[in-house]
Amino acid sequence: MKTKILEEIAIHRRMLDKFQAEDIDVVAKMANMIIDCLRSGGTIYLCGNGGSASDCQHIAGEFVGRFKKERKPLAAVSLCADIAVMTCLGNDYGYEHVFSRPVEALMKSGDLLWAFSTSGTSKNVLAAAEKAIQKKAGVIAFTGKPGSQLEKISHACLVAHGPYSAHSQQIHQLAYHIICDLVETEMAK
Repeated sequence: MKTKILEEIAIHRRMLDKFQAEDIDVVAKMANMIIDCLRSGGTIYLCGNGGSASDCQHIAGEFVGRFKKERKPLAAVSLCADIAVMTCLGNDYGYEHVFSRPVEALMKSGDLLWAFSTSGTSKNVLAAAEKAIQKKAGVIAFTGKPGSQLEKISHACLVAHGPYSAHSQQIHQLAYHIICDLVETEMAK
């Protein structure tokens, strides 16, 4: 067991070193895109599947509630949170439309979609990103595979490449907490 634990820590450390060496600028760009969106009256919409859906709800809670400081609430909506809408759309239109239909219904020019897909190929996430772009909204993405379709169509993308999705998600969580802190610090001024 100790060997396995040490192997996992070593993987995380390598990914963290890469994040520190290569991804600081993309994290800063994403934070600035979110700040610009919110300052102009826009809304942040988030989507992802599985554990990433939980991350979307977590981030929306940090923005609408607070991260570290008391401040006014920030406009953020997790498209993963409304199970009635998701199951309706999945049943009536197919699972690939569970995010693109709400994007079509809710998003406007100047809003921002924060899309999570560790593979970078989730059909429902890609459909949402494509719809957001059609609506002249920005798209930022968190993926785990370099060169994915989601990376290619996003305005900014953090690629946390690791052997398994869980490794990518560990870096994603660190990055989004940093982004929440940066956004909150600016928006609380």
